[in-house]
Amino acid sequence: MNTKNEELSAFEKAGLEGTDPRCVPVTLTEPAPIGRDIKYPDYTDEEQENWQIMYARQLKLLEGRAAAEYMDGLHKMEFSPDRIPYLGDICAVLEKATNWRAARIPGLLAEEQFFGYLADRVFPSTDYMRPRHELDYTPAPDLFHDIFGHTPLITNPTFANFYQKIGQAALKAQGRQRRQLERIYWFTVEFGLIDDKNGLQIYGNGILSSFEEVQHSLTDKVEKKPFEAAVVAEQEYDVWHMQPLLFVIDSFEQLENDFYKWAQGQGLLEEN
Repeated sequence: MNTKNEELSAFEKAGLEGTDPRCVPVTLTEPAPIGRDIKYPDYTDEEQENWQIMYARQLKLLEGRAAAEYMDGLHKMEFSPDRIPYLGDICAVLEKATNWRAARIPGLLAEEQFFGYLADRVFPSTDYMRPRHELDYTPAPDLFHDIFGHTPLITNPTFANFYQKIGQAALKAQGRQRRQLERIYWFTVEFGLIDDKNGLQIYGNGILSSFEEVQHSLTDKVEKKPFEAAVVAEQEYDVWHMQPLLFVIDSFEQLENDFYKWAQGQGLLEEN
């Protein structure tokens, strides 16, 4: 048994297998620009059109499917349907809502640096647009996934606190704990569902930003289990296919509290 390989993340393993070079994590050699220090890229007309296409159809698709907390955040963001958003503007909205900020990174960020930013209440975001042939699904991060998918929910105080706790816990995690946290992150932040007074809805950013996953996630093709951090921490997943199993929370308070208890039991977080 290769213990060292077992400690690699799903993306790191995929990178070693040569599946997609864009999914090989990068390590920053200098601090990422934050807020108004970020320059707005010189996007091509096709990239702006890609945003227009994806924004319009995803907004329509999410009606009645996305969690109310996400939709509230989307309203606060005031994204333009015609122009790719500027990360500096997003940073200002996050600071006002939950004292978070946004940083510009060049691609999938190395695990330790990524969680380090989260621990400091900074969301590391890409600012490049996926190509036209990947509008329905891309395995690699891009600005639509990061900006449209992630940032609206960070305006919610409870989720924002949970997100920071994940980063704080990850900085203390060792060996097997790193993979456990990775799985919890995957099945909550990226691929989480919530069952509240509005019924079963989506809050996971990987689903919200994916045309195919939105249509797939709430169907009977997906097995759904109640969220328990200890259970989710042991659940393997595959980044290259639509998810066959998802976990469901009752509320974001339940998510934050259950994760905190698990992480505290693992010695990764101290008592409040």
